[in-house]
Amino acid sequence: MSKRFLKALKSVPGRLNPVSPEEGVKLMMDNATAKFVESAEAHVRLNIDPKYNDQQLRATVALPKGTGKTVRVAVLCQGDNIAAAKAAGADFAGADDLVEDIAGGMLDFDLLIASPDMMPKAAKLGRALGPKGLMPNPKAGTVTPDVVTAVNEFKGGKVEFRADKQGIVHVPFGKLNFTAADLQENLVAIVAAINANRPPGAKGIYWKSLYIASTMGPSVMIDHTAVEAQVGK
Repeated sequence: MSKRFLKALKSVPGRLNPVSPEEGVKLMMDNATAKFVESAEAHVRLNIDPKYNDQQLRATVALPKGTGKTVRVAVLCQGDNIAAAKAAGADFAGADDLVEDIAGGMLDFDLLIASPDMMPKAAKLGRALGPKGLMPNPKAGTVTPDVVTAVNEFKGGKVEFRADKQGIVHVPFGKLNFTAADLQENLVAIVAAINANRPPGAKGIYWKSLYIASTMGPSVMIDHTAVEAQVGK
């Protein structure tokens, strides 16, 4: 560990001492001392076992203050939707031509949206897109007949999240040049979305822990019940 990180680590509470979201965000911001604008990340451990279908979690959340990142969006669609998707801000939009470009190795995008009628053709891209997590999926909001709305939403701050094999959700929720209030508002939106999409097989206590951290900073444990209390306010 670097001297910078070790110094920052001394300023945060221990792993068993959760703090309020206000204090946690302040600590995260105070310890974001890298020479670039760091991202804010939330790490949520849930009491689920994703190896069971009814305990899997995959959904989206619209961050009210955006992500602070430029998202490159590609859209697989046909007819008038191609021009409409481009007008909405899609970086790439097309039908068979875009399928062939992607199959040939073109992956200059962060997100791929597809209209339902294009999914049979997108199936051939599974080997290229699957390992990178780019395959369109209805649960992620990336398979939809309304590609214009999807482009607007993802360009405006909508992000996908999912639980990994250990039942942990990792979600970016802004940049460290945001205000503390904006980061807190995004964090509340994430907590609300995770609760709203609770898997049907999740029994008993759902939340185990919530940590936030900047890209290069130490993690801070947050009292998730205090964040939940702010939902809807």
